[in-house]
Order: sequence, then structure tokens, then C-alpha cells
Amino acid sequence: MCQQGNRFAQNRLYEAFANRLFRLCMRYVRHQQEAEEVLMNGFLKFFRGLNAFEYRDDNSLEVWLKRIMVNEALMHLRRQKSLPVFVENSEADEWISAEAPRSDLDAEAIYAAILELPTGYRTVFNLYVVEGYTHEEIANQLSISAGTSKSQLSKARAMLQQKLKNRGYEQAGGI
Repeated sequence: MCQQGNRFAQNRLYEAFANRLFRLCMRYVRHQQEAEEVLMNGFLKFFRGLNAFEYRDDNSLEVWLKRIMVNEALMHLRRQKSLPVFVENSEADEWISAEAPRSDLDAEAIYAAILELPTGYRTVFNLYVVEGYTHEEIANQLSISAGTSKSQLSKARAMLQQKLKNRGYEQAGGI
């Protein structure tokens, strides 16, 4: 029905995926208004290219939507000149003060800490860990070398672990 231009069906599809995809956009762009813009642009691209999509199941639909949103987020970062992915040492040294140790590490704590990573670290971390891209694919997407991607991922993980430990989470070492 969406491929035939049915607005009701398009709205239902949007409502079914918008929240998850908005959180995906927020992982890359950090600011709510920018994430909303990326989400809207992504859905526009999705609906414009829907005739080229061959529906197999809801999973294939979601995978395609996620790929569109990731690409939109990366294009947004390029337009904002937030890429390439190099980080100044002063920015990397900003840590949150430690609290009493906690053992209840959860997805929301990790998500919040990811949002605080510098743009380059956050982008490579999301592409590799969350989206499952290889270092070669990340290198092509961001116009960097695979070695730089690996280095940025290593630094992102270390910073993320430190941020979580500083917040009192004992289990941050496995990130």
C-alpha cells in the first residue's frame, strides 16, 4: 500500500519505525532538532525510493530504513563539517566525576555515554559496534583509512569505558 502512495499506510509505517530510527539518528547527531531533520530527510528518501524496494519481511524493511538513516546522518555530519573523525586531546580528556560503584549497567547508561563521545569517536563506534559495518566500509563512508577507523574505535571504546567507570559502573570493561 505504501508503494501505491497510500498516505494512511505511509503514516502507519512511519509511526511503527519513527521512535527507533530517531534514537539511531540521535546516536550520530546528538541534538534533537538535527536528529528530527535527519529522520525526516531519511523518510523522504525512503518514500521516494520505495518503488525500488522489494519487500521480503519486516526485518528487510527495517534494515533498509536503518541504512538510509545512517547515510542521512553521515551526510548531515559532512554538511556540518563534523567529519573527519579526528579529535583533539583536550576534548578527549573531558571526564565525568566518579560516583559510588554501581553494577546495574544498562542500555540507557551506555546510550547516554555514547552521546557524549566526540563526533568522530561516536560515529566510528556506532558504525562498527551498533550498525555492524566493517572497518573497510567505514573507511569508504568517511573517506579515511581502515587503520584510522580501527584507531578511532579503540579510542572510543576506551573513552566510553572510562566515562561509565567514572559514573560508578563496575561492568564497563566489556565495552
